[in-house]
Amino acid sequence: MPPVSVQLPPAPPLPLEVPPVDVDLVSSVKSLVARLADEVQAKYGFCMVNMEEDFKQAFSYSNTSFLSECNAQTEGQMSTMLCEKAEIEIYVNSLGKSRSTRISRNCNQSSWALGCQPGWACQRLGADSTENVVPSRAEKCRPCCAGFFCPRGLTCMIPCPLGAYCPLATLNETTGLCDPYSYQITPGLNHRCGTADSWADVITTNDVFCPPGHHCPTTTEKLNCTEGHYCRKGSTDESKCVWKKTCKDNSTKEQTALFGGILIVILSVVLLLVYNCSDQFIRIRAKMLAKSRKKAAKIAQESATARERWKSAKELVRKHELEMSESFNTPEQFAASSDGVRYATKGNDKKSKNRKKLSNARTERFRRAYSQIDKERALQPDNDQLTLYGVVSLAAENRQRRPMFEVVFKGLTLSIGKKKLLQCVTGKLSPGRVTAIMGPSGAGKTTFLNAVLGKTTGYRKDGLVLINGKSGSMQSYKKIIGFVPQDDIVHGNLTVEENLWFSACCRSSKHMSKSDKIVVLERVIGSLGLQEIRNSLVGTVEKRGISGGQRKRVNVGIEMVMEPSLLILDEPTTGLDSASSQQLLRALRHEALQGVNVCAVIHQPSYTLFNMFDDFVLLARGGLIAYHGPISKVETYFSGLGIKVPERENPPDYYIDILEGITKTKMRGQATPKHLPLLWMLHNGYEVPEDMKKDLEDINAVHELYTVGSISREQSFAEQSESTDSVGQNVRQSDNLLGRQTPGVLAQYKYYLGRVTKQRLREATLQAADYLILCIAGICIGTIAKVSDDTFGVASYGYTIIAVCKSVS
Repeated sequence: MPPVSVQLPPAPPLPLEVPPVDVDLVSSVKSLVARLADEVQAKYGFCMVNMEEDFKQAFSYSNTSFLSECNAQTEGQMSTMLCEKAEIEIYVNSLGKSRSTRISRNCNQSSWALGCQPGWACQRLGADSTENVVPSRAEKCRPCCAGFFCPRGLTCMIPCPLGAYCPLATLNETTGLCDPYSYQITPGLNHRCGTADSWADVITTNDVFCPPGHHCPTTTEKLNCTEGHYCRKGSTDESKCVWKKTCKDNSTKEQTALFGGILIVILSVVLLLVYNCSDQFIRIRAKMLAKSRKKAAKIAQESATARERWKSAKELVRKHELEMSESFNTPEQFAASSDGVRYATKGNDKKSKNRKKLSNARTERFRRAYSQIDKERALQPDNDQLTLYGVVSLAAENRQRRPMFEVVFKGLTLSIGKKKLLQCVTGKLSPGRVTAIMGPSGAGKTTFLNAVLGKTTGYRKDGLVLINGKSGSMQSYKKIIGFVPQDDIVHGNLTVEENLWFSACCRSSKHMSKSDKIVVLERVIGSLGLQEIRNSLVGTVEKRGISGGQRKRVNVGIEMVMEPSLLILDEPTTGLDSASSQQLLRALRHEALQGVNVCAVIHQPSYTLFNMFDDFVLLARGGLIAYHGPISKVETYFSGLGIKVPERENPPDYYIDILEGITKTKMRGQATPKHLPLLWMLHNGYEVPEDMKKDLEDINAVHELYTVGSISREQSFAEQSESTDSVGQNVRQSDNLLGRQTPGVLAQYKYYLGRVTKQRLREATLQAADYLILCIAGICIGTIAKVSDDTFGVASYGYTIIAVCKSVS
């Protein structure tokens, strides 16, 4: 389009006195801002948290003198130069695009008014206008007023927000640009610059915002930042520095190098203290606990001694003065008598004296725990002679805390593809019983445990698993099920007691008091023989700790302290000597006395250890059961099949050797060791699988064997009918299997935080090295990173992530 020659009107002189702001002008500006806010909200509201509040702060002018000045410069026609709704919509839609996309009725290929230039505006023609139509603006064009910006191609004005600096630009003769803006006027049309031509984000319209080192109280005023203050880009006021000397004139930010140095010194001192004093702090705390424990044990021992002396004195009185013994019903009455004063008074005086020494709750809790354990030990000889009926009756007393848990499995089959890992496994695991699972390698012992526990992801599972006679998922009962895997799961940088205590806190009932938890902890430590190493670190690969057998016992203790109703152990005696294995089995039998259903996979137990179990499950290759019943009946059963254990042979090892074909033996009829699972099915009347029915033809004495088995079953049933009825009745009454509530997320987070703190304190050397690396990385990043208001130091975040990842790795 050829250039158009336009006669410019002379610039009107500014009045000496600025008239007061007209209310109508303020109202017009507010209406324009409201329309602008609506358009921005419609297009960009999704990325603004509170757009209304942002616009309110950006356009709340405390000084509106620029409106009066503009109205005077335009001879009272400022309101006719403000943008209408349709023009604002064109401007908002053009943000992020080329400025040439702003096409209106006034600025297009056929019409290009003088006000279409950047920084210029024209008056609206006509008194009335329609909001949805761009008004006609082609005459009386002039540079945009200071405090406003005039977009190219719109011929109207929009007020600049607070934080912007929109003065009238001056033409730079060298570059031909309008300073401080970066637009160029069209040659031949005019030689006067207007104000800003755009306002958007800080990157694309950087020249509109108040420059750093200055603050702009209004959109037309720019002041230097004074000493002791700093001004970032877009500041409307000065920000005071913490230390005045760190900020000189026109400072863009507060110098934080000094603060960084102080912080590094403080962190260094803290790290040195942690490095040098962490071990001492942990030792002091351990000594305090040991002192309280020793004090409580002494008091409990003295109390137990006093009770024994009281019993002895009472028996003495009964022997010599039978008629007076009826009046001595309490220790106090006995102490008042002439014969009992020197016994009971001495014990009671010591007891009262020691009770006065209980200066803290920790000692009292330990005293109660040791007293309770002493009472349990006093009853231990009687408990060892209990029958199944007595075990169940004793367990019924603790049903509220540890409900009874019976697992019955019928026709349990587990396969992957065409290969069957378990086949037609039928039986049950009873509460109050300790069951041993044995068999040759590859027989599916661990697979059997996983199938019972419901850990069958990726496998095909057939058959039923009933829990107290009801079908359900084992995962629903995980809060009362303990599982001890083959591998160690202990924390090597914690002590034995800390490992057990952490498990007790996180997995016990949240309604369980701390005193009860201490009782459980001390009982488990005592039963597993861990008293001597309770304060010893378990140890890691780099740092030697307790022995392998002791680690295994700690693994078992971690599950025992949560007081499970079902306790599953995978090879708990592997790596233990005979004495340690027997001690572990005694602890498991003590758990069974509490009604716990204990099941363990065992390898090569000694004869003594084998007889400490209640039930025995013998698995053959292919996941088939060769025997499942009481330990006391196993030799009788195999003798009926013609398999007799030679003298000085361990029965379970002998049976496994027969299953593997290592030891040859002649069985009754034409049966062979491979027929043992089939004979067990016939012995119990189980359904024989289709793929095993062909083996029936190889057995001639099936009827005889089945008859013998039937007689044995009838005798066994007659002997144990009372016990079975009692077990079933108590199991049916244990309906509160899902009632345990463990600590919540916040409580567990507190326990995890305490555990991690202890672990980090014990790794002071590694922590000091890590933090030293982080400090050096921070200093380097702070030196090379250039933080600006435009990007908020985006690059430094990437450097930080790289440095932290490198130091961690």
